[in-house]
Amino acid sequence: MKPIRYGMIGGGQGAFIGGVHRIAARIAGNWELVAGAFSSTPEKSRASGIELGVDPARAYGSFAEMIEKELALPADQRIEAVSIVTPNHMHAAPAIAALEAGFDVIIDKPLADSMENAKAIADAAIRTGRRIAVTHTYTGYPLVKQARELITSGKFGQVRRVAVKYTQDWLSRAADLENNKQAAWRVDPKQSGDAGAFGDIGTHAANLAEFITGERITRICAELTMLDGRFIDDDGAALFHLSGGGKGTLTASQVLVGDINDLAIDVYCDEAGLHWRQEEPNTMRIGYRDRPTEIWHAGANRAYLSDDVLSIQRTPGGHPEGYLEAFANIYQAFGNELRGAASDEPGYATMEDTLAGMKFLASSLESSRRGAVWVDL
Repeated sequence: MKPIRYGMIGGGQGAFIGGVHRIAARIAGNWELVAGAFSSTPEKSRASGIELGVDPARAYGSFAEMIEKELALPADQRIEAVSIVTPNHMHAAPAIAALEAGFDVIIDKPLADSMENAKAIADAAIRTGRRIAVTHTYTGYPLVKQARELITSGKFGQVRRVAVKYTQDWLSRAADLENNKQAAWRVDPKQSGDAGAFGDIGTHAANLAEFITGERITRICAELTMLDGRFIDDDGAALFHLSGGGKGTLTASQVLVGDINDLAIDVYCDEAGLHWRQEEPNTMRIGYRDRPTEIWHAGANRAYLSDDVLSIQRTPGGHPEGYLEAFANIYQAFGNELRGAASDEPGYATMEDTLAGMKFLASSLESSRRGAVWVDL
């Protein structure tokens, strides 16, 4: 299977997530970076391309130039897909342009900075018939996929309650915004959109709850707050209802001192409780009332894991796989689909999944603005 030739928009010098995408694509093994518009500053974009080993002639000064000049190349040389790793406010324009040019798109979450722009991307995907994947990273972890299989099989009964949190401390001080490009755009509503922490990491928590339970969040009651001097939320919590009748709590904060990157979920069903934590991703605990607690381990030689889960692991048990490998599983799954080798489940967040995330954001903001009232999604 030939690698997918792709061009990247964003992710140049000083960026964080662009490097993660590129590493993940290399681990996946079915992607090849051949072009890019790595910065909104043409000189920086070209310098970034040279550092990354891209042909200087294909390190473009803008995404529009990349799309135009790539289309002029022979079909067996031009890019086949575009990876978008810009701040949120720069998702819609390049995504729509790429789709309309006939390129498939893989894009960092959230889909856009507003519901209006998210729907515009979705409409473009429908209109053009092109495919789009969104990198909700944590669904790529093997034990998260195993958790989904266990919960959605019904063997534990109905979902009663979910408790999910994603908490960090890297924006807990005013000084954290000084000379910090990654912090600056996340607290700027002109670049991040109306949501801050809830958009950046709350969407991951909501997506994880929906992915593992196989249900949608239908109602939410949220309270979003911010430190003095900030303009969008950096801390918040919510109650929510699931489509299957269960209820839940969600916390998302980037100002909780002592928490580095603590994404954790507890799913309580009629007969068992399932517990997974991203900082310890290779173990999962399942508790029962009248039998011993089980500790499940990731690893390619763990025969009790499902075939689908075993197929996305690269190392034997006890050899940890983590964030980059989970990210790579998303790239691998999307690349396989583009080459006509998709599995039964897509292996990445679909347009339906990511629009659900945008509804979660919009409803959380509405609820909080109205004084933490219940809002239907």
